Amino acid sequence: AVLTDADGVVKGRCVTSNLVTSVGDQLYASRGAGLTSSAVPTGMKLGTGSTAVAKSGSGSALTTYLSGSNKAFDATFPSATGGVASYKRTYAAGEATTASAITEVVIVTDTISTDATSVEANTVARALLTGIGSKGASDTLTITWTHTVLGA
Repeated sequence: AVLTDADGVVKGRCVTSNLVTSVGDQLYASRGAGLTSSAVPTGMKLGTGSTAVAKSGSGSALTTYLSGSNKAFDATFPSATGGVASYKRTYAAGEATTASAITEVVIVTDTISTDATSVEANTVARALLTGIGSKGASDTLTITWTHTVLGA
């Protein structure tokens, strides 16, 4: 995740591990088997919570939703190459602004137009962010995820 100001100066950067939830495992397994019973990822949502990331139960979904952060992925995402699925969302100036630090992000499968938190059943992956801080009205936040599925 990279937060930049209006001039492109980096205000915050976070490289962290994300956790694919049990719901995400089921999605990758069913889609890999050619089944279409699992919903596809639709976008990302941000939050300001700090609950530890978990595979299921508490910590597997967004804990403190940031209003207005329900956004679809950037135009050419998701993508997949060589066993790596990539997801990206750029929150432009005026989107998802907050006076609080942005500390969590999720990939979801629910209707992205709904401005509300997502439940565990709709959360593919979750990560905690450190060092991002609050996003001002003229700032841009870009979040890029990769999920490596190599079967090693």
